[in-house]
Amino acid sequence: MTGNATVLRREWVADRLIRPALITAAIVVTGVGISTKQVHVRPLTTVLFVLVALFALASFLPWDRIPQRARLLLASGYAVSAAVLLPLAPNTFAPMFAYLAAAVAGIKLASRTQAVAVAVLDAVCCAVAVAVVGAVTPNTDVWPWWLALSVGLPVLLGIARRDRRDALSNAERAAAEARRAAASESREAALLERTRIARELHDVLGHSLTGIALQLDMADALGSKGRDAEASDAVRRARSLAVDGIGRMRQAVHELREDALPLEKTLAALCASETVPFEVEGVAGALGGGVAHTLVRAAQEALTNAAKYAPGAARAVKLGFAPETVTLVVTNGPAGQRPKPDGGGGMGLVGMRERATALGGSAQAGPAPDGGWTVEVRLPRTG
Repeated sequence: MTGNATVLRREWVADRLIRPALITAAIVVTGVGISTKQVHVRPLTTVLFVLVALFALASFLPWDRIPQRARLLLASGYAVSAAVLLPLAPNTFAPMFAYLAAAVAGIKLASRTQAVAVAVLDAVCCAVAVAVVGAVTPNTDVWPWWLALSVGLPVLLGIARRDRRDALSNAERAAAEARRAAASESREAALLERTRIARELHDVLGHSLTGIALQLDMADALGSKGRDAEASDAVRRARSLAVDGIGRMRQAVHELREDALPLEKTLAALCASETVPFEVEGVAGALGGGVAHTLVRAAQEALTNAAKYAPGAARAVKLGFAPETVTLVVTNGPAGQRPKPDGGGGMGLVGMRERATALGGSAQAGPAPDGGWTVEVRLPRTG
C-alpha cells in the first residue's frame, strides 16, 4: 500500500469511526447540559438542539451521493440552527456546533464560494442571535457580537482538509493509473517477445527442414549413383541439422514458457553449465526489448563455436554495463586453425551483426593478440 493510500485509509477511519463517536458524545453531553442547566427559552432551545443534533448526524453521511442543492440546504440549515442555539445555551457545549457547522461546510461543499457563503451566514446569524439575546436579557452574560463572528473561521480548515483529501485521492489515482500503464506495457512487451520467438521458431524450423531436405535429396542422388559413402555422409549431415534444429526449437519453447531472468543471471547460468568464467562490470539495469535475448544468443553461439573450432581452449565471458550501452565479450585461447566464423551453423557472425544492427548496435569477431578468438557485441541499453 502506498503512502497516500495509507493516509487516505487513516482519514477514512477517522471520518467513519473516530469523529462520529466524538460528535455523538458531544451531542449527548450537550443534551444533558441543556436539560440540567439554565438556558434561555427552553422550548426553543430544545427544538434547536434537536435540529442541530440531526444536522450533525447527517454530516456523517456520504454527501457526494446527495444532489448539490440538497448539500447546500443541509449545510445552511446546520449553520443557522447552530448559530441561533449558541447564545441560548452558553453554559453547555452548544457553541461548539456553530464552529463545527462552518467546518462541515468547508469539507462537504465542493464549491468554495458556497462554503464561504455558508460560513458567512453562520457568523452573521450567530452575531445577530447574540445581539438579540443580549438585548432581551441585558443582565445575562453573553458573547460579544464581534466574537460571535469567529464561528465562520473553521470553514478555512474545512476547505484545506478537503483540498488535501482531494490531492491525496488524485495522487493515488495517478499512481494506480501508472501501475496499470506499466502492467499494460509489460504485457505488450511480453506479446512482442512471444511474437519474435514465434517468428524465430518459424525461421529455425524452415532452415532446418530445408537443410534436411537438401541433404536427403543429395543422399538419394548419390545412392542412386553407387556413391554410398558420400550418401551416408549426407544422411549424417541431415541428422546433425535435425538435432541442431530440435535443440534450438527447445530453447525457443523454453523462452515461451518461462519468464526471462535478468540478463546477468541468464548468462551466469549459461556459463555455469559450460564451466566458463563469467564476469560482470558496471551496474545492471533494465534493457530494451530484444537486447537481452540477442546477447544471450550471441553468447551461446560464441561459446558453441569456440568449443567446436578450438576444442580444449580456455573460454571466458564478460558482460559490461555502461550508462548507454551493454557489451558482451566472449574470448577463447588459441587452438589450431580456426575456420571462418560465418561458416558455422545457427546464428553465426552474420546473424549476430544483423540482429545487433537492427537494435542500433554492432557485432565484431576476430583473432585475439594471444592467438585466440574474440567476439564482441555492443548494444544500446534501450534497444
